[in-house]
Amino acid sequence: MIRLAFGLAVCAASLASAQESLPAADIYVLGETHDNAVHHQLQADLIAQISPTAVVMEQLTREQADRILPDTPRTASALDEILDWSTTGWPAIDIYLPIFTASDAPILGAAGEPGDLSAFALDTPLPDAQQAAREQLQADAHCGALPEDILPRFVDRQRALDAQFAARTLEALDRFGPPVVLITGNGHAREDWGVPAAIAVVRPDLTVISVLKGEDGTVPAGGNQIVLDAPSPEREDPCDAFR
Repeated sequence: MIRLAFGLAVCAASLASAQESLPAADIYVLGETHDNAVHHQLQADLIAQISPTAVVMEQLTREQADRILPDTPRTASALDEILDWSTTGWPAIDIYLPIFTASDAPILGAAGEPGDLSAFALDTPLPDAQQAAREQLQADAHCGALPEDILPRFVDRQRALDAQFAARTLEALDRFGPPVVLITGNGHAREDWGVPAAIAVVRPDLTVISVLKGEDGTVPAGGNQIVLDAPSPEREDPCDAFR
C-alpha cells in the first residue's frame, strides 16, 4: 500500500510523485469522503495528471451528465442550475467544482437506472465472513439504528451499486478508450469487494487502480490500493440524525 498525507494546501510535487508511482491502468477509481473538500481537490489533481478520456461520476445520472455541453460554463452557479445539484442531497457543488474543471474530458453519470447487471453474478451468495463484515459496516454506517433483519438488503443494495458503477465505467471505456476515471465514495472504490472487484468479474483482462482517501491518518479498508490522507472537515455527529 502506498500512503501519502496532504494538508489543506496540497503539495503539487508530492502529488506528482504519487501519480508517477501509479502503474498504467485502463481505469482509475478515485475514492472520496463526500464532504471532504481536500479529497475532491486531490481527485481533481489526479484527473489533471491522468488525462482521462472520460470521467464517470457516482453523483450524476446519465440524464444530468448529458446537460453538460462543451460550451457549458464550468462554474459553481452554472452547474448547480443545469444539474439541479442543490436538490440532490450531495454536499455543495463548490467542493466538487475542481473535478468538473480538471480536464476537458466528457463527464458521464453512473447513477440512475441500473440496466442489465446479470453479468455481475449478484445472485451468488457472498462468503459468510464477507457477508457478516458487510452487514456490520452497514450497521455502523447507520449508527446501529437498522433492524438486523434488513441489513442483508442494504448489503445487496451496495453490491448492486458497485455493479452499476462498474457497468457505467466499462461503457465509458468501450466508448472512449483508456484511461477512464470513476469518481465515487471510498466504499465503492475498495479493491477487495467494490467496483474494481465487480469489474474483475466481467473484464478480468483490465487493469484497475484504486486511490482511496483517508482522514487524519485513518486508512480506509479495502485491499492494497493507494491511500492519500487529508484532514477531516468539521462536521456534526452523523448519528444525531438517528437519535
